[in-house]
Amino acid sequence: MAVMDSVEAQEPRAARPPAFAGQHQPKPLKFDPAKLDGLSERLVKSHWENNYIGSVRTLNMIETRLAAALADPDLPPVVYGGLKREELHRTGSVVLHEVYFDGLGGNGQAGGAVREAIAAAFGSFATWEAEFRRTGMSLAGGSGWTILAYNLHTRSLHTHWAWDHMHGAAAGVPLLALDMYEHSFHMDFGTQAARYIDAWFKNLDWEAVDRRYGQAAAAARS
Repeated sequence: MAVMDSVEAQEPRAARPPAFAGQHQPKPLKFDPAKLDGLSERLVKSHWENNYIGSVRTLNMIETRLAAALADPDLPPVVYGGLKREELHRTGSVVLHEVYFDGLGGNGQAGGAVREAIAAAFGSFATWEAEFRRTGMSLAGGSGWTILAYNLHTRSLHTHWAWDHMHGAAAGVPLLALDMYEHSFHMDFGTQAARYIDAWFKNLDWEAVDRRYGQAAAAARS
């Protein structure tokens, strides 16, 4: 603790390089949580305030502790490794929660280039949706994420199963993320995860998903 305090005193947070600055800010909800169809305001606000913002704050704390730990030549590698693991865990949580919330607030009607791309990749849009739902249900009663990702390396779309915030295909850009941790649905649905997935689909903002797909596809071409 003395080392961390010393480093923070000598090097104010704003002066640190970005990797250690600990200055991430929560992204506001773009929609009114009271107006979602089938997902309560209480559930959405609790999820956003406690789980998402909690991860933002923890990531900031971990970054500043990494700065202090790096300045301690006697720190055991296993201790630094623990900090790096938590950095990865919290980064994944922040990113996936932001994709999750950014994907809500719509009317659930898929359209645009991403719908055509999904249909081409999976044989039909209905086939993709059925597989996505089945993947989500495979995590019910446990934890994790179901992610529609565009892979910059293979230039292809895939639905991925992720047990925690650190699971992700290399070069995979998340376009749509379904949070299957119990905190995302238990307050409204108890153990009825299928009803939660139904409600989630009804509130999807496919324009936001289409924008992310366009950006990822453009990055793969560059």
